[in-house]
Amino acid sequence: MPNIKSAIKRVKTNDKRRAHNASIKSAMRSAIKKVDAVVVNNDTDNAKAALAEATKRIDKAAQSGLIQKNTAARYKSNLAKKVNGLTATA
Repeated sequence: MPNIKSAIKRVKTNDKRRAHNASIKSAMRSAIKKVDAVVVNNDTDNAKAALAEATKRIDKAAQSGLIQKNTAARYKSNLAKKVNGLTATA
């Protein structure tokens, strides 16, 4: 444990940031899993809604630097392919 006041504060802020980042990343992953689950059930309307939510979460994670923008683009592209494939077969 640090003894210097600024180092103590830095540890506290790092812990807060880490918890905040973990919650955002977890919400993003949950939204992605929700899209996958809805696609498996062939539910077109809910798939589109879930895709919009997942896209929003992915964009926020990329904007804050949690994931790189190319990674975000890849996630969104893969999800869109799944949803569009669902609507094409339906």
